[in-house]
Amino acid sequence: MKIGVLSDTHDDLAATEHAVGLLLSRDAEAFIHCGDITGPDILRVCSQSPTWFVYGNHDSDCVPRLEAACHDPNLHSLGWGGEIELAGRRIAVTHGHMTMDVKPLLAARPHYLLTGHFHEAADWTEHGVRRVCPGALHRATPRTVAVLDLQTTAVEFLEVR
Repeated sequence: MKIGVLSDTHDDLAATEHAVGLLLSRDAEAFIHCGDITGPDILRVCSQSPTWFVYGNHDSDCVPRLEAACHDPNLHSLGWGGEIELAGRRIAVTHGHMTMDVKPLLAARPHYLLTGHFHEAADWTEHGVRRVCPGALHRATPRTVAVLDLQTTAVEFLEVR
């Protein structure tokens, strides 16, 4: 199973539409948005496939509107952070701007911890947990998203032009 990972879209609808199309062309079957969504239209674009999302530091004022978008059966809010299981892999997700959100997720030792906030693509291991930041679609050069292949464990960063 391949997962499309996005973050820091900051309500850039055109870039998000392009990114989702790119992820679908790489056979992503589901999406995980690591926060800083800032508008429900972004979630509507992602809802073409099952999508899990968390809030970022720029989503504080948008939480009610983002939660209201969850009437779509493909949209699943994890609040400020949480864990899901897909294809037998435990995947924790948080935006990454608050240590108090990151530490308990790392301590639970999931297979992956996906975060945003840094606006830079990264893939590393911390305390035995594979961490992936897809980069960002706002204030980033280059703008990137990621495909995580849960079968092969490969991570591919894709530039969104």
